[in-house]
Amino acid sequence: MGAYKYLEELAKKKQSDVVRFLLRVRCWEYRQGKAIVRVTRPSRPDKARRLGYKAKQGFVIYRVRVRRGGRKRQVAKGITYGKPKTHGVNELKAKRNLRSVAEERAARRASNLRVWNSYWINQDSTFKFFEVILVDPSHKAIRRDPRVNWICKPTMKHRELRGLTSAGKSGRGLHGKGRGHLKLRPSRRGSWKRRNTLSLRRYR
Repeated sequence: MGAYKYLEELAKKKQSDVVRFLLRVRCWEYRQGKAIVRVTRPSRPDKARRLGYKAKQGFVIYRVRVRRGGRKRQVAKGITYGKPKTHGVNELKAKRNLRSVAEERAARRASNLRVWNSYWINQDSTFKFFEVILVDPSHKAIRRDPRVNWICKPTMKHRELRGLTSAGKSGRGLHGKGRGHLKLRPSRRGSWKRRNTLSLRRYR
């Protein structure tokens, strides 16, 4: 096994003494910093490389802190108008996962970069921490690399806002196929529209 495989196996055993201590110390360190911080190298190099990160010019890592918990409805004094179905304020859950939120915040900070992928690094009772891999589409090292330069296309702008990253697809239910996922492609609304549109061909 190579070194990265050892790191991978070690990270899988989060209840072991070594990893628990490491996560606890790092979490304390992350809490002291700002919500969005650029870091020089990934804290989980094995995971970052599996997601496509390369230690070369044009690749950037940001660490993002996101507050955990459900999404409280934004209404003045907790007053919701209308029918009882819409009266809930507290126990609502957001449609998007926190990793997708972290990607959006990192992309907003570095608006000239494109979101490649992201991964979990730590959490405590209040926060979750993610590292987001971003790519500079105007850097020559990226534009000349045939394995990477697909992200330089204009259609790849703001992938994180359109649910095209891995975290976004997960929130849209696109990581599964078959039973239970039949009404999700190309999207929930697209699928609904196709099933509910009467198409009368001219020649039929």
